[in-house]
Amino acid sequence: MQTLPSPQNADANAVLSFDMDDWRSGYRSQPEEFAYWIDDIEGTIPADLEGTLFRNGPGLLDIHGHRLKHPFDGDGMISSIAVKEGRAYYRNRFVRTEGYVAEQSAGKPLYRGVFGTQKPGGWLANLFDLRLKNIANTHVIYWGGKLLALWEAAEPHRLDPATLETLGLDDLDGLLEPGDAFAAHPKIDPGNPPQGQAPRLVNFSIKTGLSSTIRIHEFAPSGDRVKSYQRSIPGFAFMHDCMITPNYVIFFQNPVSFNPFPFILGRKGAGECVEFNPKAKTNIILIPRHGDAPLKSIEAPAGFVFHHANAFEQDGKVFVDSIVYQDFPTLDEGMTFKDVDFSQVPEGQLWRFELDLTAETSEATCLINRGCEFPALHPDRVGQSYRYLYIGATHSPQGNAPLQALLKHDLVTGEEQLWSEAPRGFMSEPVFVSRPQGQAEDDGWLLVLTYNAARRCSDLIILDARDIRPGPIARLKLQHHVPYGLHGSFVPEYFGPATAV
Repeated sequence: MQTLPSPQNADANAVLSFDMDDWRSGYRSQPEEFAYWIDDIEGTIPADLEGTLFRNGPGLLDIHGHRLKHPFDGDGMISSIAVKEGRAYYRNRFVRTEGYVAEQSAGKPLYRGVFGTQKPGGWLANLFDLRLKNIANTHVIYWGGKLLALWEAAEPHRLDPATLETLGLDDLDGLLEPGDAFAAHPKIDPGNPPQGQAPRLVNFSIKTGLSSTIRIHEFAPSGDRVKSYQRSIPGFAFMHDCMITPNYVIFFQNPVSFNPFPFILGRKGAGECVEFNPKAKTNIILIPRHGDAPLKSIEAPAGFVFHHANAFEQDGKVFVDSIVYQDFPTLDEGMTFKDVDFSQVPEGQLWRFELDLTAETSEATCLINRGCEFPALHPDRVGQSYRYLYIGATHSPQGNAPLQALLKHDLVTGEEQLWSEAPRGFMSEPVFVSRPQGQAEDDGWLLVLTYNAARRCSDLIILDARDIRPGPIARLKLQHHVPYGLHGSFVPEYFGPATAV
């Protein structure tokens, strides 16, 4: 069994492509809620680009002056940018979760954060407080006529897609019991409409213990549940994301363990109690989507995976492309996220895992050595063989740093295109939008919400996905900043006001 090579961490004395204060300034709370036409635009919004971009992420990095230890503990704030007839309308609102409303009313933190944020008062104030605040901060999707803000440890919150008003927790027509999980990384199987195969949304939940149960749900475009099925696997499972092919739902069981006692005793957040074991193996779990066949478990080299890019079946094998870290990224004792030393944190790299289902063996190959995260591709290629991948990347080809560049990788030729916002711009997850009537896999646009440290505001940039090297064809300058976010999606429905002046 091969092992993944050590990452090429940056020299701590090397000249960085960014200023740390610039990077930190993007992690300011944004307590205000806005609604306005975006009038400050460089370039031209494509006339045939129509729909709404939804983005989710932590909008507050403090709770009434009490700093969060990790941004993943921040309350979810949804941004929408509705585009039509060459114009764009911005709106943002916080998800009115039970915890958000209670803390805003109380004027102080009332909950512990999963990733280490504690209530004031030391360990005694946090002792035996095992409540989790559903912060609804990870992803936002529109499916079956519902806009849902997702956080993987609890139920989704339903929002009004036009106003972003919080309508309340959604149990998906009785599917979820109170407190049930619904993961933040659903995948949309594009199906094959000409052959009568409608798209499906596929999502999951994990119930952990001495063994872990994976429950999978598939939904029709109407929002109706088509089927649910589950399998159990031995051991603890930390699975943030999944991948699909026509025949399988695929998970990486990272080689980690969980010691709950520091969490129970008020010393650490639950996420800080996860420990990576570099001597163990990753288990790749393939759960059949059809029939009752048993799952397959195939060993792979140790590594930690948050996000997958894509998976597909070819010549009797399954190929999975994933962002792999050499270790579980953590903060040292007493540090907050703003104190991070990038030279000491492993970067993510894109690896391809070739799975031989008959021999139950795997081979791993590094496809992108540059530090990268947040992959995107044409939505019609999800679960299928594909050629082009778009991904946030570091400006430098080696070492770890914030994402400042966008990379287009040709998986057939290996050719790459790079466009960078360095030194004062910072990248987020790209979203691919196919051009109406487009035929080629890369015939579309990339929408990326970036942070501009020179303006201390955010920009929405639009790039031609066929060639990103010239840079944005349009830059929409927001009047404020949006704190660095997590995930989002684009829908062809326009959820903005009338565009006529």
